[in-house]
Amino acid sequence: MRKKKIPLRKCVACNESKPKKDLVRVVRNKDGIIDVDLTGKTNGRGAYICSNMDCLNKVKKSKKLDRALEAMVPDEIFDKLKDIVEVNKE
Repeated sequence: MRKKKIPLRKCVACNESKPKKDLVRVVRNKDGIIDVDLTGKTNGRGAYICSNMDCLNKVKKSKKLDRALEAMVPDEIFDKLKDIVEVNKE
């Protein structure tokens, strides 16, 4: 039997490659709307972040997510990401 290939994605904050399902995707669609994509299938430009507070704080401070998405990320998105990270931690 063949082993199923696990897709890897790189975290914007720490540059570590991890399985896609372990990361949280933030996406900017054609209209410029930025949102958190929990399914990983929404159309648009995406960036991935680890599910821990260290990476989230690093991304917010250094504005790496802004550069990856080529748009200004609003604070509401960081609030959503913080809630998701806290839920995943428990």
